[in-house]
Amino acid sequence: VQLQASGGGLVQAGGSLRLSCSLSGLTVIDNVAGWFRQAPRREREFVASITWRNGRKDYADSMKGRSRISRDGATNTVTLEMNSLKPEDTAIYFCATSDFPASRTESNWHSWGQGTQVTVSS
Repeated sequence: VQLQASGGGLVQAGGSLRLSCSLSGLTVIDNVAGWFRQAPRREREFVASITWRNGRKDYADSMKGRSRISRDGATNTVTLEMNSLKPEDTAIYFCATSDFPASRTESNWHSWGQGTQVTVSS
């Protein structure tokens, strides 16, 4: 199982970024794909997830209304679009997969990408 995240970068507050994660080597149709993030000196936290089979989405309260997660079955890619970014969104963003629908618990997520840095300047 391999996950490859991309799309991070530096953006001004109020801007937007689009993160992508390519998933290979797993049966994504039976999985949930999603994103976590980890800011300096903070624990990794759930951002958003999507159930591959039915497209059910879940968002952390901090990102609700400012982000959109989607998946592409043809390319096995999960995408996170983030808008109205704030400095507190600065973190390394990780894509991951889980067998547990609607789980926000890190220990239920079994495969992780390498992370992509998102920096939001004020």
